[in-house]
Amino acid sequence: MYKSNINFNLYKTFYDVATYGSISKAAMMNYTSQPAISRSIKTLEDELKTKLFFRTKKGIELTDKGRELFFYVEQSYNSLVVAERSMFETEKLDRGKLSIGIPSHIATFYLFDAIDAFHKEYPNIEITIISKSTKGLLEKLKSHEIDFIIDSEPIKINDKEIITKHIKELNNTFVASEFFDISKIKSLKDLENIPLILPIKGTANRTALDSFFIGQGITVNNVLNIHTSEVIIGAIKRSLGVGYVIRDLVLDDIKRGTLKELKFDNIPSVGISLVYIPEYITTSPREFLSKYFNIKI
Repeated sequence: MYKSNINFNLYKTFYDVATYGSISKAAMMNYTSQPAISRSIKTLEDELKTKLFFRTKKGIELTDKGRELFFYVEQSYNSLVVAERSMFETEKLDRGKLSIGIPSHIATFYLFDAIDAFHKEYPNIEITIISKSTKGLLEKLKSHEIDFIIDSEPIKINDKEIITKHIKELNNTFVASEFFDISKIKSLKDLENIPLILPIKGTANRTALDSFFIGQGITVNNVLNIHTSEVIIGAIKRSLGVGYVIRDLVLDDIKRGTLKELKFDNIPSVGISLVYIPEYITTSPREFLSKYFNIKI
């Protein structure tokens, strides 16, 4: 009969080396020496009677058997992380953590009111908000550095354990500075002769807009391409052109009159989705989503 005498420290070392792809980085993160890390890996390989890593010019990589082991070790490690959090959190939420991944331009109008209310109700919950690219946020979700993601659609995911749920549709709009002359803009066609400030090509919002323009027979040439909504709004306020943004981001400016809205029909909207791994949602994020977004998990 097979008898197991698992040395969890060896598997923790294996997990760190595989995750960082470097013995030196694993040693630094664990406050130990490189020889100690190497000895642990050698001991584990001897116990399992298989080679787990091979060296390359860029560092070390997992062997086929190493990748197979990492799959199981990663699942176990993630379960332990969530188990630890579950033990730490209480049903009354007098302690715990909440970590959210969300692009900054969505957070400004869609998240902060809920965060403010949650923090007032549960002041002892440690809250972390991380803004990165969708790819970067998904990596942090898989490593359980964040509890869930709120991001614009479409979100391409090839992982069956990750769930996406559509939660809101947002309107886009064209706006200009109060000092920008929009008197000659009577229709969408007139935008062909106006300097435009648009999201960079390749983004979901820009792709939808380009398709919309093609469908309307509109060709634009004078375009300033900008990556972030915050910078787009800054350029609009400097009167560099007519900008295309999510309406909620500029609603206060429109109401104050510092930005002028050009109203056109059938402008593409943008969907917002919640992205999460159900089995790793603990008490704090579940309460936050239920109470302030009416989302049951």
